[in-house]
Amino acid sequence: MTLLQEPMAIFAFCAGVCAVVFWLTMQGWAQKFFSVIPSIIFIYYLPTFATTFGVIPSASPLYDWMRDYLLPFSLFILMVTADIPAIVKIGPKALVMMLAGTLGVVIGGPLALLIFQQSLPADAWKGLAALSGSWIGGGANFVAIKESVGAPDSMMGPIIIVDTAVGYTWTGVLLFLANYQRIVDRWNGASSEVILDINQRLKDFEETQVTPISLPATAITIAIGFIGAYLCRELGAWFYEFSNPLLHEVAPRVAAVFSRFTWMVIFISTFGILLSFTRIREIEKAGASKLGYAALFLFLTSIGAKADLSLILRAPILLLVGVVWIMFHIAILFIAARIVRAPMFLIAIGSQANIGGAASAPIVAAAYYESMAPVGLLMGVLGYLVGNYAALICAFLLRVAAG
Repeated sequence: MTLLQEPMAIFAFCAGVCAVVFWLTMQGWAQKFFSVIPSIIFIYYLPTFATTFGVIPSASPLYDWMRDYLLPFSLFILMVTADIPAIVKIGPKALVMMLAGTLGVVIGGPLALLIFQQSLPADAWKGLAALSGSWIGGGANFVAIKESVGAPDSMMGPIIIVDTAVGYTWTGVLLFLANYQRIVDRWNGASSEVILDINQRLKDFEETQVTPISLPATAITIAIGFIGAYLCRELGAWFYEFSNPLLHEVAPRVAAVFSRFTWMVIFISTFGILLSFTRIREIEKAGASKLGYAALFLFLTSIGAKADLSLILRAPILLLVGVVWIMFHIAILFIAARIVRAPMFLIAIGSQANIGGAASAPIVAAAYYESMAPVGLLMGVLGYLVGNYAALICAFLLRVAAG
């Protein structure tokens, strides 16, 4: 039993966390502290500790509401206000780092299984195969691979604990490293000049506004965000109903990747990009993206709330497997970054596009560069698309490793 259970009470708590943290960042005496530890760390981990100590629950209909409403709204607004031609200039290194993260998951799982095989049941590879789906694109791929390999339901509880504990902890580490990316870049010999230039251009565009956001501009931004998100959701649902039976007949493995949520994210990306080339993008002159980021960070509190730290004690061996697995993922990312001289920003979103998918990759991107959330979203969509195929390869390798 938790202290707060009613959805509105939980929402008020989450909103209060965001407000207090951002208020503190504005105080002169706290600025040196936040230059060491990013404010987004507290937005993420304060709900986590609140869950662990019984203040708010780790599961609530509110979190589903925030995913279904706040997240699509924020993503649509951030895509509409993005400078896509500038973002494209980041170049192929972003794709290389995303695929390096995928490779790390594919080979890291079998290697971790070989290390801990003697302490795991014979069919543990099936649960780990499902986890590989979650770590290359998100929840839709998790379910798809689970059904593909016939993983027993009894194993899913501990696997979900590992997914949550290890995956969300790594997200927290990536957020923390945002303040130290220059150190990593010096080690890599990487240049972030292109990314800095793009981020500055986007900030300069925002700073051309001469007045604070007005009531009409706020109303217009909210309307564009929710109408666009709703239409994309409905179009995604319709397209899913139309295409899913055909895909199941022609290519069932492909069909498993494209859930309603996946189609919604694809349409948000597509129409958001198209609209960013129209005059609608001018809503950014009134600071529209700030509303998008506010919704995105508020959604982040719900992600943190799901990461109940007390769950770690319930699956110690599988937890160790998950930790070693993600260490292989991290090692390959940094090796690839060293080879192509990719900055820490691309390491972070390349990883999160796999481990977190389209839901959290924009948040991590924004933690590094305020205007880069659309890059995270586009990378996250790519993670969805390649996830099922890469996870099936991982499942095969896990089966071989299991003997």
